[in-house]
This record gives sequence, structure tokens and C-alpha cells, in this order.
Amino acid sequence: MTQRNPVTLYFWPTPNGVKASIMLEECGLDYQIKWINITKGDQKKPEFLAVSPNNKIPAITDPDGPGGQPVSIFESGAILQYLGRKTGKFYPQAERQRIEVEEWLFWQVGGLGPMGGQAHHYLRFAKEKVPYAMDRFREEMHRLYTVMDQRLSDRDYLAGEYSIADIACFGWASRWDWQGQKIEDFPNVKAWLDRVGARPAVQRGMNKRKPG
Repeated sequence: MTQRNPVTLYFWPTPNGVKASIMLEECGLDYQIKWINITKGDQKKPEFLAVSPNNKIPAITDPDGPGGQPVSIFESGAILQYLGRKTGKFYPQAERQRIEVEEWLFWQVGGLGPMGGQAHHYLRFAKEKVPYAMDRFREEMHRLYTVMDQRLSDRDYLAGEYSIADIACFGWASRWDWQGQKIEDFPNVKAWLDRVGARPAVQRGMNKRKPG
């Protein structure tokens, strides 16, 4: 669809951030990136908090929002749902299919993402190694990948057709090594990563780099 005025994407290239960039690319919407350097505290600045009061990326502002009026949206899952409704893409209107998409979208929002974030912290970034925490989140990620692998055993995508559920999960699952996993243990997830990762819009959304 034609976007009269570009969406502003408040962005840093994290597994949550790329959900929004992939979706914008997949939908073919015009957008501009406002870089929020979370390593330097940009997410705590008042101008960003006005858009995202939880001081987390991504967020968007759409000047062509509902009724032709501007709207700001924070939380990656809400952004995916909004853009899906706006464009009619990757978020089915039929209720049964929508329920299926939402189950796996919220599975990511409530499980894969938060547990993956904790795994990243304790396995890669924590200055103090805490074996209990390392084991806990490594094991929980193994459980989640097992669930995902079973789901993908008889279908190409999480909700049947490619959808915002796949977009939500891709950035997190592509960092399986950060989460203490061996992708060979999950052949269906590996095939799904290859399948989704081959999409040109996914590649563009994943490869945003700040100029300079």
C-alpha cells in the first residue's frame, strides 16, 4: 500500500527491534529510522519516552494512522498487530486463523523473547557467572525450542501460513547460539530459520546498520 507520509521507526538492531523493521519491509511501507542507541541511554530521553513510556525499542509513529490522524505505538507485538491490520498482510482476518497467529505471537512475547533475553544476559554478558541462572535459562530455552520444533514438524510456518508470528520469533531464534543451544537438535526450527531467512524483506529488515 502507499504510505503518504513515512512511518518513523525508533530502532536499535536487537531481536525485538528487527521485528518492526522486518514487518515494515514485508508490508512495503515507506519508513525512516530514528536510531535509539540503547548502549548510550537514548531510550531514557524524554522525547523517546513520549513515544515509548516503557523506555524500550522498538516503537513507531505513523502520521497516517486511524482516521488519517497520527498515532504512536510501543511494544513490538502491538506494532506487528497494528501494521498487520493496517495493510491486511500477515495477520489473517478469519477468526480461527487469527487465533492461531496470536497464540504463537504471544508465545514469543511471553516466552521466547523474555527467556531468550535472560539467557543472553547470563550466558554472555553478566560480569558474574551464576551457574544456577545459566542452567535455568539454558534449559528453559531448550524447552521452548523443543515446543517450536514439534510445532514445525508438520508445517512450514508457525500458524500455517507465513505471519507476524514468524516475524516475531525469527530474530530471537536466529540467536540460538547465544542461548546455549545446538540448532542441530532442532531440525525443524533450522529448516524454518533457513526458509524465513531466505525472504528478501527479512534480509533487509535484519541488516539495518546505522550510517557511519
